[in-house]
Amino acid sequence: MSEYTMAQKRINPKSLAIFVIWLFQVSAIIGISLGFQEWFITKTPFTLLLTGALLFFYYTIENFQKVFTVVIIFATSILVEWIGVHFGFLFGVYEYGNNLGFKIDGVPLLIGVTWTTLILCTAAIADHLIKPIYLKVLIGALLMVFIDFFIETSAPPFDFWIWEEGVAPIRNYIAWFGVSLVLHAFYHQQKMKGDFTFSCHIYAAQLLFFIYFYGFHRI
Repeated sequence: MSEYTMAQKRINPKSLAIFVIWLFQVSAIIGISLGFQEWFITKTPFTLLLTGALLFFYYTIENFQKVFTVVIIFATSILVEWIGVHFGFLFGVYEYGNNLGFKIDGVPLLIGVTWTTLILCTAAIADHLIKPIYLKVLIGALLMVFIDFFIETSAPPFDFWIWEEGVAPIRNYIAWFGVSLVLHAFYHQQKMKGDFTFSCHIYAAQLLFFIYFYGFHRI
């Protein structure tokens, strides 16, 4: 067996995709820390789309039911964000900035991609770790709130969104938990199955990014 063939076996497509996920997050951490915040943050739409596309590929969305599930999760997240932006009673009073790309009536389409990506990741993680469905739903929703806590610190300085109160109110986390519970319950009712390893890497890479700027490099 040639060295080239052995290298091909060692570097499989999933490993390469995982490498790309970490490369983007770690490069952004280093670049922003060195003062290139504007350059890296304006690339956020591309990073989110690439991450969502890779996850979608490794979820093997091969039938109508799975496509339907993903579409419903995406549409629901856009709807609740639209309600939140225009009425302020779900998450609190906030508005989106300019670094999440194209908006429809004040809501970036990429926020739906982000919700969907995180729901699929946290659901796959919970599904792998726990057997009872009600605990899968609960743990998945808690993982959503956990990462959102760190996201909220970086969102205003990165011009993702801003809060009228300056910081995310408690009801934001309550609403995140409630919406996540519903979406995770729907996910498991549809008997979706995700890639545990790939989902862990996406969740961990994004969590590292926001924890870093929360605790070690205040913006």
